[in-house]
Amino acid sequence: MARRRKRILDIVQFKELLQDRGYRVTRQRLAVHTAMLTLGHASADEVLEHIEDRQKGIKASPSSVYNILSDLADMGLYNRIRGFGGRIVFDVNPGRHIHLYDTKTQTFKDFEDDELAAMIDAQLKTRTFRGYRLDRFDLHLICHPSRKKKVQ
Repeated sequence: MARRRKRILDIVQFKELLQDRGYRVTRQRLAVHTAMLTLGHASADEVLEHIEDRQKGIKASPSSVYNILSDLADMGLYNRIRGFGGRIVFDVNPGRHIHLYDTKTQTFKDFEDDELAAMIDAQLKTRTFRGYRLDRFDLHLICHPSRKKKVQ
């Protein structure tokens, strides 16, 4: 079940991969990927807001942004995370990693710990799930800030 660490694609690699897989390189797809490179973890609404704020001249609807994000997740370029309350968040990091979920800000952050991930992989290899084959694990550590921010 252990999987090779995938990498986040820069914009040039992203264009090449789309072309290699027979997808058109559109302004909307480029805008979505550019936004995700900045945001890291985001819902379709957050990506659309980022595009509208920072990439003038790009027209996109909420459904087109969601469809692009879903297509990229289906291609294995992004991960799809089901957040709390059923909210779907996309993760630009397709590699194996753990998430810290901040309950105050309701945001995800990546937590890379290859040793912990290998231990979880090893433990899961010894388990069977009747009627299922495990593809991967997705672990969220629920946390909150440990220090109060200083007001300046």
